Amino acid sequence: MKFSRLTKISFLLAGLFFLDKVLAFVRQILIARQFGLSAELDAFNVANNIPDLLFALISGGALAIAFIPVLTQVLTRDGRKSAWELFSRIANLAFLVTAGLAVLVAIFAGSMVRAEIGIAPGFNSVQQDLVIKLMRLNLIATLIFSISGLVMAGLQANQHFLLPALAPIFYNIGQIFGVSILSPSQGYTIGPVTLPAFGMGVEGLVFGVIIGAVLHLAIQIPGLVKFNFRWIPRIDLKNEDVRKVIRLMGPRLITMFCIQLIFIIRDNLASRLAAGAVTSLTYGWMIQQVPETLIGTAIGTALLPTLSEHFSNDQKAAFSETIQKAVKVLMALTLPIAAVLAVGLRPLLGLAFDFGADGTRLLSWVTAGFLLGLLGHSLKEVGARAFYARQNAIIPLITAVINLALYALVGALLYKPLGAAGISLTDSLVFSFEAVLLLILLNRKMIPPIRLESTWVRALLATVTAALVTWGALAFLEPRTHVLIAGVLPMVLGFACALPWIRKELTILLKL
Repeated sequence: MKFSRLTKISFLLAGLFFLDKVLAFVRQILIARQFGLSAELDAFNVANNIPDLLFALISGGALAIAFIPVLTQVLTRDGRKSAWELFSRIANLAFLVTAGLAVLVAIFAGSMVRAEIGIAPGFNSVQQDLVIKLMRLNLIATLIFSISGLVMAGLQANQHFLLPALAPIFYNIGQIFGVSILSPSQGYTIGPVTLPAFGMGVEGLVFGVIIGAVLHLAIQIPGLVKFNFRWIPRIDLKNEDVRKVIRLMGPRLITMFCIQLIFIIRDNLASRLAAGAVTSLTYGWMIQQVPETLIGTAIGTALLPTLSEHFSNDQKAAFSETIQKAVKVLMALTLPIAAVLAVGLRPLLGLAFDFGADGTRLLSWVTAGFLLGLLGHSLKEVGARAFYARQNAIIPLITAVINLALYALVGALLYKPLGAAGISLTDSLVFSFEAVLLLILLNRKMIPPIRLESTWVRALLATVTAALVTWGALAFLEPRTHVLIAGVLPMVLGFACALPWIRKELTILLKL
């Protein structure tokens, strides 16, 4: 069967994202077995929030997604030389702004951590001091990412996806080096070889992040060479294309700020719960992000340059048809996958992370809460990118502000009675609402409008089938077989039995 170019890109990204997630799980398993559900690991996870916020605002999400449509337009209109000149101006600006903000964060880190509306008001003073120290170290990686994130966007605008997709893999390799070499006081033994151990504890994790950031940038440099990148030491705020990126970035920046504030609210609420709540939410979110990244992010990333081209060439029917196909595929795949994982993942969580019976139970419920929102998160990837491809950043901003307000309200209501699982459930409810709202608003602008036909019915039938088969197989196998078999086989059977219901959408995926 001959695949479309977009399908090939989506499969390439999904494959590399899968490898990235495998390495991420190896990293998290090593961290979990080394630190457990501990106050020290909670501090490390919370310390990432503000550096992650800066990265997301400056180059990770706010600037990169606003940047690609304009860079694509310049590339199509004026050629590669002009596109790289625009890239240089934006990269220079991003680095300077990130550096300035990083200095401010380092100075005011204490207040950001300890304030009642800060990131960890419920931690004791020892934990708070550790968070402050780790946060300041983490800012080094943020400075590197301020450039590396934009390099990803620049290469994607040139329709090159391989090296940007490899970058997160190398980032994970750096972190694995941190947890396996820098952190432990006693070296890991692999066959006849005993690895060195530097005994740096949780600080070794942060230095692993810094090493990973360097690798994240380095692996993409050959792509810049291939496409004849030439750096220019200018910003030129009077340049019309620079101003257009900034105009698009303004609403996107506020949008990403709202999204990142959600993580801060999440950890603020979790810091008021028992030790391990922050880490269980971090791990549950990471698990949910595996299918979301392999499906939603892969398709959304591949779509953005194509949608931008359709919009630039006024191809309204092609734009609408591409969105419609993506929505159908996401709906058909994510619902049964979420059901399979929510029902069948518990044995594997206990085997992998060794958090004990209570810790595994907590992580299972938290993960199930996040998985309820898998479809919403995936649809949001496509819905938001569709608006950015149309160079409309206002609608995603409005929905993000609504999302933030709902998250704070619903989270405050659910975290006490339901604990950490109430926070993950909050995430699913509000992000699903935002995705639906985005699609409703987008559908009003589509020519022709999005029609889902009977996809909903087939997806729901597949979901029910997947859940029942997984539950039945798990109940039969768990007391009779090894935990690995009892964890994997029911989920494989559950999803396999769901496939006949969604074969039409699978065909669409191959021709996307």
